[in-house]
Amino acid sequence: MNTVVRYLKSLLLLELFQGLGVTMRHFFKPKFTIRYPEEKTPKSNRFRGLHALRRYPNGEERCIACKLCEAVCPALAITIDSTQRDDGSRRTTRYDIDLFKCIYCGYCEESCPVDSIVLTDLLEFHMEERVERVVSKQQLLAIGDRYESQIAANRERDAAYR
Repeated sequence: MNTVVRYLKSLLLLELFQGLGVTMRHFFKPKFTIRYPEEKTPKSNRFRGLHALRRYPNGEERCIACKLCEAVCPALAITIDSTQRDDGSRRTTRYDIDLFKCIYCGYCEESCPVDSIVLTDLLEFHMEERVERVVSKQQLLAIGDRYESQIAANRERDAAYR
């Protein structure tokens, strides 16, 4: 008896009409399309995007070359070289981040004792050449200088959760 019912269902194409019914129900509902360049998708307040190196208000870079961010990076995307300065403090001579390797986890930001490396909320960046995937110290500092007010506002807004 069960096989006869299955045969009749397949003969009458009931599954096909059920699928068409679902299609027709959704066909007339409003669409959820976002026209990207004009409309932006909502982002979380804690979104992690492009990296930036910050400076102190006097213009000196914050990074003290402790290499904690390099050690904690699960993807091994950060490379740091450092040198001793005349006053005995350490500073970085090389701070590279390979954006192809980076998984944007935020561990580097959380491990930094001086809030030097931060993940901004910038998501609209691109690379045209493969060599552009490695972001150098000068580029990271330039990003930090350009968006410092936005970074500081985001950090202040997020301070209650840290």
